[in-house]
Amino acid sequence: MSEILAPAGSKSNAYAAINAGADAVYLGLKEFSARSSAENFDFEAFKEIVSYAHAFGVKVYVAMNTLVKDSELVNFVQTAIKAWNCGADALIISDLFLGKYLKSKFPQMVLHLSTQAGVCNAYAAELAKEYGFERVILARETDIEDIKQIARIIETEVFIQGALCTCFSGQCYMSSFAGGNSGNRGKCKQPCRKKYSINREGFTDGAYRLSLADLCVGDDIKKLIEAGVFSFKIEGRMRRAEYVSAAVKYYKNLLFGNSADNDLSDLKRTYNRGNYTKGLAFGQDKSFISSSVQGHIGEFAGAIKVENGKFICQSTFKFSKGDSFKILRGGKEVGGASYVGDCKFGFILSSKLRLKNGDKAFITTDASLNSKLSEIKKQITLNIAARFNAGEKYCVTVNGIEFCGDKPLERATGSPLTENDIKICFSKTDKFPYKVIFQEITTQNAFVLKSDLNAVRRKIFESYFYKVSQNNNKTIEDDCEIPQIINQNNNKSAVICTDLNGISTDIAIYKPTDYFGEYECKAATFSGEKYLYLPPFLKGAELEKLKPVIKKFDGVYCDGIYAFKLCESLNIPLFAGTGLNISNRLGVLECGAKYFVVSKEISYSESQILKTSNAFYFNCGNLKIMDLLYCPFGKHCQTCDKRGIYELTDENNRKFPLRRYKISECRFEVYNCTNLVCENYGFGSLKECSLEKDCKKFLKASENTEKLKEYFCGNYTRGHSELPVK
Repeated sequence: MSEILAPAGSKSNAYAAINAGADAVYLGLKEFSARSSAENFDFEAFKEIVSYAHAFGVKVYVAMNTLVKDSELVNFVQTAIKAWNCGADALIISDLFLGKYLKSKFPQMVLHLSTQAGVCNAYAAELAKEYGFERVILARETDIEDIKQIARIIETEVFIQGALCTCFSGQCYMSSFAGGNSGNRGKCKQPCRKKYSINREGFTDGAYRLSLADLCVGDDIKKLIEAGVFSFKIEGRMRRAEYVSAAVKYYKNLLFGNSADNDLSDLKRTYNRGNYTKGLAFGQDKSFISSSVQGHIGEFAGAIKVENGKFICQSTFKFSKGDSFKILRGGKEVGGASYVGDCKFGFILSSKLRLKNGDKAFITTDASLNSKLSEIKKQITLNIAARFNAGEKYCVTVNGIEFCGDKPLERATGSPLTENDIKICFSKTDKFPYKVIFQEITTQNAFVLKSDLNAVRRKIFESYFYKVSQNNNKTIEDDCEIPQIINQNNNKSAVICTDLNGISTDIAIYKPTDYFGEYECKAATFSGEKYLYLPPFLKGAELEKLKPVIKKFDGVYCDGIYAFKLCESLNIPLFAGTGLNISNRLGVLECGAKYFVVSKEISYSESQILKTSNAFYFNCGNLKIMDLLYCPFGKHCQTCDKRGIYELTDENNRKFPLRRYKISECRFEVYNCTNLVCENYGFGSLKECSLEKDCKKFLKASENTEKLKEYFCGNYTRGHSELPVK
């Protein structure tokens, strides 16, 4: 059986998902949720939703998928224990090593590895399984062939609907460094949804250059089923309840082979950014980037015709009072409008904007649809049989479960209890989502007060609900002693660069511009430890092809978790990169890499407890803030100028370098608008000069902080080294 998994950012959304037929919901608590702006749940509200969900056989997964700092470890573990003890069916964790610790301490806990961990190939899936995770939530970019391989290793969950992050899962630092609000901490301010220009012909006007259309796999869910996927995830903890309801309804009908055309129309009207894309699992399509419209575009309703000062939308659709529309002109949003009334060839709109002939109206709020979706209610069918006989204890059977009285019923001296009395009483379902169907009802000359019969009904209904919704998790005792580490300084230096020749450092990390181009000449004269930089995302086929290249180096530097198993299989050392977000002692103790870098979102004071003889701190150079696995130019390869570095310019005239590199096809990295300059605080020093034309000149300047500031012409930041990130 497959699972439709729906978002529950609030109680209303949770009820909407369950009532619409979701098989499971996922939600966040007040702490450690990667959607901190959602309503989220305190434990009282959480227990209410767990009970309601379990009564319908719906599972509840708790997202605790943020970067966890060392000072938060005890609170995190205690919160995880409490969530489990309250009935969570699984905990969604993004910190691989923290998950490994939880599973070793509390083996009864069910853990799902968050999409933030970036599982994208079989190596990463094998590591997750080894560490005790029961399920992996795949990176949204995972190729269909890799999905098939992963599904043979471990239970697999994939996104099928909702917003797409422009950056590869878990590797986005743009909100963190450009605005001080970390996406990895659940505080993302979505700078990727802002307007940018790119210094390339045809892209110099401000547009939503990084904003992706919403994912909607639609009928391709069948390909995912064939690939072995178990759980199909709808994104949207920040969206409205009617969206959740429409999305669940659409995909449930697709799974059961029912017609879903009207369901898709309903879904578009509740939320639709960019008219949808199939996503990267099946290859980048033309609708992948929504450069003209950033928000909800709705469903196309008709074209505008201006007659006698009235704005007439020519349409065969029927609308009503309360409906709202978005107006597009030349593909770009220019304003809004609302329904006024019907006319011969469609309907009339009211707008503060002066509409023009040919403008297009898209419905974004369908009042009658929203009302219809909100009225969907799921019910538990109760097959009730009852026996109320004088001189006997009453017995009521609910779906095969017997509830009997404590003492025999009195004999009636006047009007005895009737079958109709019992049916009228038990037809009242109180607060419970019951639908009552009566089986055999018998009564013989019994006397029961109406108030007593009502009390019997309330007790039985409450007992039955408790029985079908009860928490079956084995209670975990609060025991979370965090192991200590021995602090030691590290005097080594490491450099990430595109040419190793002539540079002086202990460890050189070669970062190619073309992974299958010339590389040996780029490292010919360097005599120290040589590592190959691998990006956080690689397809399984790409990894196999890269193995001969990897063997030319002493080891691998990587931001992706797949590298642990890859290096183990090749018997080579791993330098665990900043993208693994090692931010607490458990990451230090459990990672097992020869070298590692602490997260670049860790301040000086937060870092000191993580300092070991193999630990590095990223302290200067070009600051990568995004990995893009798609072409921001729309994959028009024949007309591409194929430059190595571009500039993204935002509305505040900040310029973010955009670096191209190639594996099987072009990919891109976004760098911060200012370079990083800070101390290494007793850690090994990690420097990056991927954008520098002369790495030797950069390294010479990096020997002195003031000289490095001059080298960057004053364009530098201390990052999060001094102040903790939010």
